[in-house]
Amino acid sequence: MAEPDALLSHIGWRGSLPASSAATAGTHLARVIAQHRAGYELHDGAHAFNAQPAARFLKADIDPGERPAVGDFVRVRAATPPVIEEVLPRRSVLARAAAGERHQRQIIATNVDSVLILCGLDGDFNPARIERYLMLVQDSGAQAVVVLTKADTTPDARKALDAIRARVPANTTTIAINAKSADGIAPLLEHFGPGRTAVLVGSSGVGKSTLTNTLLGETRQATAAVRATDSRGRHTTTYRALILLPSGGCLIDTPGMREIKLTGEETLDGSQFGDIEELAQSCRFGDCSHQSEPGCGVRSALADGRLYEARWNNYLKLRDELAAAADSLEAQMRRKSESRVLTKALGKRLSEKYGKR
Repeated sequence: MAEPDALLSHIGWRGSLPASSAATAGTHLARVIAQHRAGYELHDGAHAFNAQPAARFLKADIDPGERPAVGDFVRVRAATPPVIEEVLPRRSVLARAAAGERHQRQIIATNVDSVLILCGLDGDFNPARIERYLMLVQDSGAQAVVVLTKADTTPDARKALDAIRARVPANTTTIAINAKSADGIAPLLEHFGPGRTAVLVGSSGVGKSTLTNTLLGETRQATAAVRATDSRGRHTTTYRALILLPSGGCLIDTPGMREIKLTGEETLDGSQFGDIEELAQSCRFGDCSHQSEPGCGVRSALADGRLYEARWNNYLKLRDELAAAADSLEAQMRRKSESRVLTKALGKRLSEKYGKR
C-alpha cells in the first residue's frame, strides 16, 4: 500500500504531512471533493466516502468561511458516518460575494494553484467580465489563466486574443483553445500535472464540462447546446465538484455563474488595474475627477491610446461597486457589534432583576 503522503498526493496534497497531536489522534486526512445538502463527499487518495461536519460547523453564528469547502483538506474522525473535525490551513481561497442584499463571502474553491477563466468566442465573449474575474483571483493566492474557448468556431480568435491581452496584466496567460480536441487543450496540460489543482470558472455554456470530459478522456460531465440568441447555456453542472484526472492533477468544475459580485476586500491597485491607479497619481491635482481638469494623467492616457476607453469605464464601474460592497460590509459589521452590545446589556438587566441562573 502507498505511504499516506503518496496517497494524499493523488488528491493534490504537496509537502510533508502536518504534525499530529493528542487532539488529532484517531483522525486521518482527506479532501473535500463535493458538498451536498445532506453533507460532504471526501476522498482520502484511495477512495471516496461521505461525511458529516462536526457540530460546531453547523452553528448559526459561525463565519461561513470557516466551514469546510470544496478543495479543503480536512481531518476526519472514524464514525458512522465519518465526522469532519478540522479544516487544515488553506494555501489559496477563491471567493465571491453571495447573491442577495446581505453581504456574505461565498467560497468557490480552496487550495487551488490555477484559476482557469473560461470565456467563449461567441456571444459569450465579454472582456469586462474577464476583468471582473481577475479582480477576484488577484489576491486569492492562485494563478489566473484566461481561456478563450470555441476557437474552432470563429476565424477571429487571434483578434480576440489581442483584445484581451490589451486589457489584462502582461503576465496573465491567455490562450484560445478548442475544448473538444485533445490536441487543442495541450497548452493547458501544465496546470493539471501531478499534485496540482485547477478550478474552472465561467458562464453556463462556455465549455467547462466539455473541457473536463476532454481532460478525462471520457464523457462523464453532461453537456448541452447553447442558445442561438445569446450563446448562453443551461446549468449542466449543478454543484462544485473536485475530479481526479488521469494526468495526476485535480480539477474543480463549477456551475455557470450568472452574477460575479465583488466581496469588498479586493483592491484596485493590484495587478489588474495598478496602471490606472498610477496614472491617477500622476494628475496635477490630488482631487482630480479625471473629467476636464488640466494636467490629468488619465485623460492624457485616454487621448493618446495608452488607456482604452472601455477598460477605463469598466474600472469606474468596478471602483463604485467595490466602494458600495465595502460600505455594506462595514454597516453589517457595525450592526453585529451593536446587536452584541444590546444582547449583553439585556442579559445584565435580566440578571439584576431575576438573578443569575
